[in-house]
Amino acid sequence: MSTTPAFASARADVDVAVEWYDLTAATIAAAGSTTQVTNSRTWAIGWLSAARALRSGPHRPSFQDAALASAVRTSLAELIPARAAELDTAFAATLARIPDGQDKDRGVAAGAEEARSLLAERAGDGLDPASVSPPYPVPQPAPGVWQPTPPAFGPAVQAGTRLARPFALDRADRFRPGPPPALGSARYRADLEEVRDYGAANSTVRTQAQTDVAQFWLGSSLTLYTGALRAALAQSPRSASKQAELVALFHVALVDTQIATSDAKYTYVRWRPVTALRAADTGHPAIPSDPAWTPLHTTPSHPDYPSGHNTYSGAAEQVLTTLLGPRSREPFELTSPTAPGATRTYTTWKALTGENVDARIWSGIHTRSADTAGVTLGRQVAAHTLRHAAGLLS
Repeated sequence: MSTTPAFASARADVDVAVEWYDLTAATIAAAGSTTQVTNSRTWAIGWLSAARALRSGPHRPSFQDAALASAVRTSLAELIPARAAELDTAFAATLARIPDGQDKDRGVAAGAEEARSLLAERAGDGLDPASVSPPYPVPQPAPGVWQPTPPAFGPAVQAGTRLARPFALDRADRFRPGPPPALGSARYRADLEEVRDYGAANSTVRTQAQTDVAQFWLGSSLTLYTGALRAALAQSPRSASKQAELVALFHVALVDTQIATSDAKYTYVRWRPVTALRAADTGHPAIPSDPAWTPLHTTPSHPDYPSGHNTYSGAAEQVLTTLLGPRSREPFELTSPTAPGATRTYTTWKALTGENVDARIWSGIHTRSADTAGVTLGRQVAAHTLRHAAGLLS
């Protein structure tokens, strides 16, 4: 997927929703936040304000296109002011293709008004980088309890996300999963042995194909799913209003999912596989300690349970399946910044989830229980978002 839209295009057949989708992705990639959930919030504000604006006026193309571009442009310029000049250039190009008249003027005004209103509504919601990752004290070491992980042994991150204000959830723990498998249990043993064998840097059982999947899905979920959502948007035969709603509800669900994920992670504070496998007491008498065990990929600095990659996958799958069906209209390709030159092709949204579950095990950074619990949590939060869509969009 190109992240640099051609601003100079003056074709009358440009899909404005796809055009401003690409502009949103490019703007965030160029000058967005260092925290994923903050960038998800930017997507959600821009596209929820667009969806509201499109509902407020006539379904004629001049109003709809002007309102969508105006809402997204106003939101992005406020949230990422360093890109204001580029956004103004793109906005002028969009408006130049729309016939002058009352519908165009009303659309521009409606989009800007909805954006300003939603920006005010979301002010102080706790999703800024400083609030997302405040200082978090390292817990006292004990079997099963998260500790900083090698090689950097850095502080825990994203602990503050659980305290942020959701868009649709009434509270962060609404769908909190049950606890991870008990230390000493058969499920715990199976989880840890699987990661030990398949997720080690020097694994002799992980295949090259499995290593390739782990490498492909290593990066930011937001970055990786930007291509999947774009494919869904571009293939959608629906109106501009429905296109805006698709993007808006996707990212609203994902903001709330990340809040719920942080809540669960910092409730259970479960140690990561690398900590467990290196510990003198690994949590199961049948699993010997291996102080030299090293995962294929560096472990992120937050607790294991549930997997954030997989809460994201579960939520994304739920939104896309509910709104568009289980399959894409056409096969679509994804690329990954962590696997340069690699391309993977998909026809179902569920396939992405399945690869994410396995990828985090083969990377050596999550247990299967953390992954599957994450998928379930993401699906539940997304389903809740869609049940409350009418209120969000009005």
